[in-house]
Amino acid sequence: MAASILVDTGPILALIDRSDRWHHRCEAILPRLPLPLLTSEAVLTEVFYMLRTDVRGIEVAWKFVQSGALTLGPITEPDFPWLHSLMKQYADLPMDFADATPVYLAQRHALDTVFTVDSDFLVYRIRGRRPFRVVPDLTR
Repeated sequence: MAASILVDTGPILALIDRSDRWHHRCEAILPRLPLPLLTSEAVLTEVFYMLRTDVRGIEVAWKFVQSGALTLGPITEPDFPWLHSLMKQYADLPMDFADATPVYLAQRHALDTVFTVDSDFLVYRIRGRRPFRVVPDLTR
């Protein structure tokens, strides 16, 4: 099954960490999302980096990654110029590489919904024009 929603670092971390302020909202919304969720290696790298000292969290992350809830959208060398352009366009936020990859994947896979707790995704645009549909609603 092809993914229809992107996922960023924040919700994955929130699902793992019960003390995260977004944990309950992310936990409540996950069962309503069609799986698998599309993400990138950069997002997973960020997840595991953030959990680097949390042995239990790393194990929970591995279970989630291997559960079939995620699918990876590869980023390859021909994609670099576009990612570089995105990071320059949003340098004032700033946009890091991990955030640039879901924006790029949205364009490549014609997706407009992202599961994130990062309000920068309210600013990012698909193909420079179309806003993301962000879940959960970060404005409440």
